Amino acid sequence: MTPLSSSAAPASDSRLDANLAIALHALLTEQSVTRAAARLHTSPAAMSRTLARLRRVLQDPLLVRAGQRMVPTPRAQQLREETAEVVRRLGALLAPGAGVDPGALRTTFTVQAADLVCAALAPGMLRLAGQEAPGVSLRFRAEDLEAGPALRDGRIDLEVGSIDHVDPETRIEALATLRMAAAVRPGHPLAEGPLTPERLAAAEHVVVSRRGRFTGPLDTALAERGLHRRVAAVLPGHLAAMALAARSDVVCLVAAAPSGDAPSPLTDTATVLGLRLLDIPLPLPPLTIGMAWHPRHAADGGHRWLRDAVRRTLRTPGAAH
Repeated sequence: MTPLSSSAAPASDSRLDANLAIALHALLTEQSVTRAAARLHTSPAAMSRTLARLRRVLQDPLLVRAGQRMVPTPRAQQLREETAEVVRRLGALLAPGAGVDPGALRTTFTVQAADLVCAALAPGMLRLAGQEAPGVSLRFRAEDLEAGPALRDGRIDLEVGSIDHVDPETRIEALATLRMAAAVRPGHPLAEGPLTPERLAAAEHVVVSRRGRFTGPLDTALAERGLHRRVAAVLPGHLAAMALAARSDVVCLVAAAPSGDAPSPLTDTATVLGLRLLDIPLPLPPLTIGMAWHPRHAADGGHRWLRDAVRRTLRTPGAAH
């Protein structure tokens, strides 16, 4: 038999890959080309070619005949434990991500949401974090960033609210569909008798708009009937607008649960402030509350816990209590 050359192996053979490491582990464990081939679900001929390549790369016979069986060389015996560890590490590296233990998380999640959504989220999520992930801190940001780029750049981890941007890569999940209602203080004139489009238009209104806009879907619906409302004030946040409605005669549009549905944390604030909700006698589009995140977080265990905490807080009545 021609002895193995002591010269350097060809460049094409010197670049080890994961398959070679796995094949070497199988050969050293089984000490048989046939059994190693069966272990890796390949043919004995293919395994023989792999053994020949390993011999060229390592410049050692690795397995040699001893009667009816093959025995490892001293170099192969030295490599056995190291090869097994390499294969174990490869398996761990390439295995699907294991579920995260929320109790082991030590991180801060940044959630961007409107003030009313923050008021709905914060109590329930803080309670869930305290119970399940005490090492997690939550930073709530107002809607002061353009959410698409902020999600992409990692400045925020999650956006929750009415998602009005459509970025090709953004993942969006709907959480709740709400209707719009007119909120007034107890004893407000509109609370007496049936609410008609004319009476609604005649009242003074407060509008919520981060951009300072005076008009919205209600104005469009009123205009179709030749009606126009007076907007007395435009405020940047829902909580301030609802507080104003609770202390004056202005009307504030708020999100309410669909008729027949149980209240949710998203619709609790009006009740806490003592506001009375009136059905609007006009067809207004529903409000969909959802959450958006960048796909790089889709498989992350910690981010999955964050998204699930939002779901449990907003979707389940009483989850925040």
